[in-house]
Amino acid sequence: MRRHSAVTALIACSARLPVTGCARNADQTVVTAPIRSAPGAVPDEKNCPTAADLQDDPEPTSADATPTNDPVAEALSQAVGAQGRDAFADIYGSHMTDYPPGRVALCVTDLARGRQLAAAAKQADPGIDLSRLDLYRCSYAERTLAAALDKIDAADDQGQLLGFPLYSSWLPPDASGVVVNSTAQGAASQALRDRLAALTGGIPVTVVNDTSAIPIPS
Repeated sequence: MRRHSAVTALIACSARLPVTGCARNADQTVVTAPIRSAPGAVPDEKNCPTAADLQDDPEPTSADATPTNDPVAEALSQAVGAQGRDAFADIYGSHMTDYPPGRVALCVTDLARGRQLAAAAKQADPGIDLSRLDLYRCSYAERTLAAALDKIDAADDQGQLLGFPLYSSWLPPDASGVVVNSTAQGAASQALRDRLAALTGGIPVTVVNDTSAIPIPS
C-alpha cells in the first residue's frame, strides 16, 4: 500500500501545511502534521480543523496569486512543529500554517501541555510571535496515528487486505484517525472496516474510494 499525503488526498498540498505534512508513501514516511486568539483563550476548546475547514478557509497568496506563507506565521510554524515532533510528541497531533492567514493552528491532545509546547518553542526561538498561535483539541497524537498506519501496512498482502486493494493511506489534518483508500467495494465493506479497526486497536479508520489519490504505476 502506498502512503500518499497525510492530508493531500483530501485537499491539494497547500502552502499552509508543513513540509512534513505532504506525503507518505511506500518509500518514505512524511506525516501531517496542524488558534484564533492568544494561547489559553476560549478558542482552545474548539476541535482541530478538518479537511473541509481547510477547503473553506482562504489560502494566503503572493502578489501574483501564487500560494505562499506569511513569513511570521511560517517561523512560528517551524518552531512549534519542531517541539511537537520532539519533546511533545506524546500530545502533538498536527499544525497548519496560515489557518487563518497570518496565524498558526496547533492541534494537541492536552491543552495544558500544548501551552507548555508553545512556551518551549518561544524559549528555543525567542523571535517567534506566540500571539499568532491558536490551540485546538484533537483526539490522537500524530505518532499514535502513524503507528496505526504501520500496523495496517504490516498486515496488507502485496497491497491488499481481505482481497480489497489498499491504494494509499494518510492522516487527516484534524488527527481524528486514519484514512485508507480502496475500491468502491472496499469502501462499502463492513468486513474490511472491522479488520482495519482491529489492526489499529480501535483508532477510527475511514475507508474511501478516492480515485484522485490512486498512485499511477511506475
